[in-house]
Amino acid sequence: MISPQDFFNLLKKKGIDFYTGVPDSLLKEFCSFVSDNVPAKDHIITANEGAAVSLASGYYLATGKPAMVYMQNSGLGNSVNPLLSLADKEVYSIPLLLLIGWRGEPGKKDEPQHVKQGRVMLKMLEAMEIDHAILGDTIHDAEEAVDKALNTMNENNCPYAIVVSEGTFEKYAAGKSEGGSYELSREDAIEIVLQSLGENDIVVSTTGKASREVFEFRKRNSQGHEKDFLTVGSMGHSSQIALGIALSKPDVRVVNLDGDGSASMHMGSLAVIGTTAPPNLVHVILNNGAHESVGGQPTAGFMIDLPKVASACGYKLSMRAGNSQELLGAIDILRESSGPVFLEIRVSKNSRKDLGRPDKSPIENKKSFMKFLGNETD
Repeated sequence: MISPQDFFNLLKKKGIDFYTGVPDSLLKEFCSFVSDNVPAKDHIITANEGAAVSLASGYYLATGKPAMVYMQNSGLGNSVNPLLSLADKEVYSIPLLLLIGWRGEPGKKDEPQHVKQGRVMLKMLEAMEIDHAILGDTIHDAEEAVDKALNTMNENNCPYAIVVSEGTFEKYAAGKSEGGSYELSREDAIEIVLQSLGENDIVVSTTGKASREVFEFRKRNSQGHEKDFLTVGSMGHSSQIALGIALSKPDVRVVNLDGDGSASMHMGSLAVIGTTAPPNLVHVILNNGAHESVGGQPTAGFMIDLPKVASACGYKLSMRAGNSQELLGAIDILRESSGPVFLEIRVSKNSRKDLGRPDKSPIENKKSFMKFLGNETD
């Protein structure tokens, strides 16, 4: 295994001193070290991976130096456009070093949403004509990979990818703790919201621990899962799934349980919801100010006014709750309001360590959900 500090020192020695990207669970030890040891102006956690590629490109244009862009392979899709139409050597020819966590690596057990992504990732890089190497598990291997990457980048003025397998980095005890001290945990807030729902209300929950907590609530209370669509992949898109359902099922109240990182990733979706204006859509942001599922690195969630953003995008009503009393009051108001309506719930970071995972497959979830909505599938 490689020490995050040793890898960081290697990159620094080789001239890499600007970092940007979206955190990943396989890279969290390294990303946490970067957060603790790099000035804020030289380490920017972006809303999505494509934005990170563009930010790194701007850094190169201003300095003549390549930057590192880190991401989970699930975020590779977000980065395809700027990688091919901006940084590619046939367009602006911009060198940058990609560090990609290999979720779903063949031969390693992972969650369903990562299996296909992991299987096709190297082929995607090959199709994009991006040279790449898999990082070994010693600092000597790392130096060889970084040297090869930098030589390729310097010779061809192009992106290069270093792929990181699970368990490559040693544990690192992060020194910074981002996230506010709020009364409610995310799971507490989810429980209050779910308990307030009507018999025919449905839920679309976002990627990560929020969907796991929805599943756990139903299981703990001996309830079925047919009213919930658990968006286990496609981070940032649960609100548009909810919108598609709300527009097509106007008599069904659709509650989207979203996250601050997820909502920020594709914030333009708020404008589409606001201007499309489905009266039956309730958009709930569970804001803990962090990418908790992949290491707890900070988002911009506590530094911006999300309800004001929603109002500016056309939501009929936007509110914020920071404790159980405020949340119960907001729910009473939202229940009587025409949508789209928006509720930000500020919650504490961290979740219980024994949080389970859904024991239903995504396809089983889809079938039971569609059946509840009156659509039988094979």
